[in-house]
Amino acid sequence: MKKHLNTLFITTDDAYIRKERETFVVEVNNEKVFQAPTHSIENIVCFGFKTLTPALMAYCAENNVGISYLSENGKFLARVYGEQKGNVLLRKAQYAIADDEFHSLEIAKPIIAAKVTNYRSLLMRHQRNHPDCPDIEAVSIAVDTMGKRLTNIQQCISLNELRGYEGECATQYFGVLSSLITAQQEDFIFTQRSKRPPLDPANALLSFVYAILANDIRSALETVGLDPQVGFLHQLRPGRPSLALDLMEEFRAYLGDRIMLNLINLRQVAKKDFEIRESGEVRMSDDARKALLNAYQKRKQEEITHPFLNEKMTIGLLPHIQAQLLARYIRGDISDYPPFYIK
Repeated sequence: MKKHLNTLFITTDDAYIRKERETFVVEVNNEKVFQAPTHSIENIVCFGFKTLTPALMAYCAENNVGISYLSENGKFLARVYGEQKGNVLLRKAQYAIADDEFHSLEIAKPIIAAKVTNYRSLLMRHQRNHPDCPDIEAVSIAVDTMGKRLTNIQQCISLNELRGYEGECATQYFGVLSSLITAQQEDFIFTQRSKRPPLDPANALLSFVYAILANDIRSALETVGLDPQVGFLHQLRPGRPSLALDLMEEFRAYLGDRIMLNLINLRQVAKKDFEIRESGEVRMSDDARKALLNAYQKRKQEEITHPFLNEKMTIGLLPHIQAQLLARYIRGDISDYPPFYIK
C-alpha cells in the first residue's frame, strides 16, 4: 500500500525553496520558515512562480515528486516533469478506449452515477441533520429527482445523453446547495455555480478547492502511468486534463463541497476574506487561501474504510487508489471500474 505523503503548498510571495541534504527548506527574506524530510513530501504546489533551485528540481524530477504552479486563484499554470516512466502499453490501451465511445461510456457511466449518488448523500445528510430547514422541500425534490436520474444514467446509450443527465443533476444540486450553508447566510449567498470568474465567495472557495483536487488527481494518474490529458467523459481539448476531470467527479461532493461548507459554517472564513473586483470577479485573500489549504490537508489525513477494497486508509490516498483501480480496469485485470461512493 502506498504511504500517504504530504503536499507542500507555497503561498508566500517571497518564498525561496531549496534542498538541504535530505530535506526541503523554505526561506522567506533569508530566514528558514519550514523544513521537512524529502521522503515525506509527494508534491510541491506553488501559487505564482516561486524560486526553486536547480538541485531541488532535479531531485524532484528523479524521484517523482510533483512540482506544480498555480495562479493565486488556483488556476493550473504549469507542471515540472522528469523522465516519462509510465507504462506505454497501459497508455496505448487508454487511448484505444478513448477512441471508442461504447468503451468510454462503460467507464463514464459509473463515474457519473457515483457523482450523483455522492451529491444525494450530502443532501440527504442535511435532511437528517436539519429537518426544520426552510428549504427542506426543495432539497427533498432535488434528492428525489437525482434518484430517478440514476436509473436513466445506467441506461444511457451515448456520452451526450450521459452528459445531459449529469448536467441536469448538477443543476438540481447547485440549485439547493445554499440550503446547506447554515451560518453567515447573508454574507455567503449561493444562487448558482459560477466558474470563470467566480461571482461570489462560496464559488471562489469551490473553484479553488476544485483546482487543488484536480492537481492531486492529475498527479495520481501520472504516478500509475495513465495520461491525465486523455479522458472518457470530458472531451479532449489542448491543455485540459480530461481524465483528471473525469476522475474528480467522484470526489467533488466529498473532498470539495464539504470543505467549502465547513469553512463557512464553522466560521473559519468570513466576508472580509474576499475582494469583489469591478468585473464582478471575487478573489480570496491570503488568509482565506491558507484556511482552505489547512482544512484540505487536515481532511486528507482523516481515515476511512474504502467502500470497494474494504481497507482502512487516509482520505488523501483516495485519488491514488482510484487511479490504480482505473489502471487495473484498463489493463483488463478487473471486469468493471469501481468508483468511489460516500458511505
